[in-house]
Amino acid sequence: MILVVNAGSTSIKAEVFDADLASLASGMVDGIGGRARLRIGETLDESYAPDHDSALEVLLDGLSGAGFPLGVMSGAGHRVVHGGARLTRPVRVTDETIAEIEACVPLAPLHNPANLAAIRALAAAAPDLPQTASFDTAFHADNDDLATTYALPESLRREGMRRYGFHGLSYASLVESMGDRLPERLIAFHLGGGSSIAAIREGRSVATTMGYSPLSGPPMGTRSGDIDAAIVLEIAGRRGVEDTLRFLNRDSGIRGLAGTADMRELEARGDPAAEFAIEHFAYWCARHAGSLTVALGGVDALAFTGGIGENSARVRDAIVGRMAFLGEPPVHVVPADEERQIARDALRLLG
Repeated sequence: MILVVNAGSTSIKAEVFDADLASLASGMVDGIGGRARLRIGETLDESYAPDHDSALEVLLDGLSGAGFPLGVMSGAGHRVVHGGARLTRPVRVTDETIAEIEACVPLAPLHNPANLAAIRALAAAAPDLPQTASFDTAFHADNDDLATTYALPESLRREGMRRYGFHGLSYASLVESMGDRLPERLIAFHLGGGSSIAAIREGRSVATTMGYSPLSGPPMGTRSGDIDAAIVLEIAGRRGVEDTLRFLNRDSGIRGLAGTADMRELEARGDPAAEFAIEHFAYWCARHAGSLTVALGGVDALAFTGGIGENSARVRDAIVGRMAFLGEPPVHVVPADEERQIARDALRLLG
């Protein structure tokens, strides 16, 4: 059995898969740093979890109580958000791997530290358990230089300032799930709290909307999406860099327009601010997708995944309607399954 660990800044999700990639059990701890909530199946308990080490311990105890102790696992796979320019494929976790992930912390300061915390906590709990890492950036690693290069001086480009792209595990899972339905030219929308769009040709990414960080692209739940750099500099000059990062990552996007990042709440509200936020989101998703159609040289189908992509027919219809000029390509809705993709990677690496 493979244990998959997906650690965020205030939560850890875990899922157990067998060798045939069937899910056997899952659990989550959220609220790390205070009164944390543990959910195993339909059971919900509260426990104090001041950090990721204690949260993982609570989660592993919960899985053990459900009949899946750590001792029966043959390996563990982790989601890591940023692998930089060097970690472009799933890998076994070694000291060198950890050092490379640490080097990418400045590129993903909200995510990589949490990913590392889970890797280290699991290593402490089970030193002999082999661990693997799968990277959100890896799916886009083969994008052409035309798609990844910013028009910056060479000195900055040498420091790693380029487009990387994210949500790669979601896109890789989508490609696997579509199987024989996968068209030659696909525009895939991962729409949720974080949103991105990818141009996929014959199962491989050729371009995507997220760039150096997960901040670029269409507006998201709390992230601004693409914004004029002069505005960023103006805010930073007034409020400082840290406040600017907070504004752009946590207080902008759909929340900045309508006061909440919850699309279901906005659809239920129906007031002018909510309606504008929904239409704004759909407009910019479609506009970015139009750009990606150029990268593909056309489009044969559209696919939606992620919390909003899967569950909001209104948002899907609004985006598809704006893209009808492309000839009304087929539309697929594919459930996101990053954890199964991580398990798939781990099984391939561990044999």
